[in-house]
Amino acid sequence: MQKPAQVTNRSNLYLLAFSLVIVMLGFGMVIPILPFYIELFHASGSAFGLLVAIAALTEFLFGPIWGGISDRTGRKPILMIGMFGYGLSMLLFGLSTELWMLFASRALSGVLSSAALSTAMAYIGDSTSDKERGGGMGILGAAAGAGTVIGPGIGGLLAYGSLSVPFFAAAGMSLLSLGLITLLLPESLPPEKRDRWDNKLLFINFKPLLRALKSPIGFLLFLAFFATLGTSNFEAIFSLYMVKKFDLSPEHIGIVLTVVGVISFIGRGLLTGAFTKRWGEVLVIKGSLLAIALGFIFLLLANSYTWVLLATGFFSFAVTFLRPSIHSLTSQRSTVGQGASLGLSNSFVSLGRVVGALSAGALFDFRMEFPYLIGAGILFSGLLASLVWLKQGN
Repeated sequence: MQKPAQVTNRSNLYLLAFSLVIVMLGFGMVIPILPFYIELFHASGSAFGLLVAIAALTEFLFGPIWGGISDRTGRKPILMIGMFGYGLSMLLFGLSTELWMLFASRALSGVLSSAALSTAMAYIGDSTSDKERGGGMGILGAAAGAGTVIGPGIGGLLAYGSLSVPFFAAAGMSLLSLGLITLLLPESLPPEKRDRWDNKLLFINFKPLLRALKSPIGFLLFLAFFATLGTSNFEAIFSLYMVKKFDLSPEHIGIVLTVVGVISFIGRGLLTGAFTKRWGEVLVIKGSLLAIALGFIFLLLANSYTWVLLATGFFSFAVTFLRPSIHSLTSQRSTVGQGASLGLSNSFVSLGRVVGALSAGALFDFRMEFPYLIGAGILFSGLLASLVWLKQGN
């Protein structure tokens, strides 16, 4: 019988993070070329936003399902499904010849790859103490940052001959990650700690959702949604914004995103745990909300490539601490299973991405600065709400 991961065995945490680095490397490879890729299909900003939103919508719908299943079957099998699903969706995306095929592959990505993130966070919840959880979530976030450090540059180079090549490379990276998890990652949730099967169809159940919203994590779920809604105004149309405002090439966009990745890697991997231990998740969340709102303003004021790099660096540093701190606090205050609560949290993040991407695309078509103005307002409103309803120790 395979031995479950222990709280003190940080090698399992690093192995999981390394596996996610590989997947996020593939993810980072395709980001800089998406605006150029959709131009082949004559898509607008609204279509670009919908393309981002459709994957987030399916993640919202299926994230809690996979999280609940992982509470019953263990984390490792669900992680494997997520990695396989992401690779398959990237392969199909690269093979697409019609716009509807792009949407179909993105929807498939959300359905299957949503199994990976919430389950990976639940793995951290299984394998760390409450005090160490913020740092664990930060390390997981650093894995994403590490992928975006080198991914965009590689993607820009691979796209030189064909825009489809980075998607095929991302599919291969995902299969490599699947192999690492299959062969080397132990299970973190022993059978005696798993939820019992109730023989009911595992689909959207609004009763647990309503109970969660009334529980100590209720405000954190709303905050995960609104924080992501605000930051998605940056994430969803950033590449398109850079192309339209500054006429940047895939290589230049890759450099900017590399800056984002370096900052995210340093912040999440080295600073998030230290910050949450020193000041606690609540204070870190409030400080991040304020800094992100200011970051939007700096991005709007940027009028040169150098200023874009500086403004994006400041914005990325502020974003670095927000989601890991929200997820960590959700895990600590959860009154249900780790997989279910973090699956819900990830679903509210996905819902924020859906609304944020759709609104950002539509606003961009109207006036390209509007998504960033609205994003600043949303994050500042979230700060005001957290000052009222988010208290340390509650």
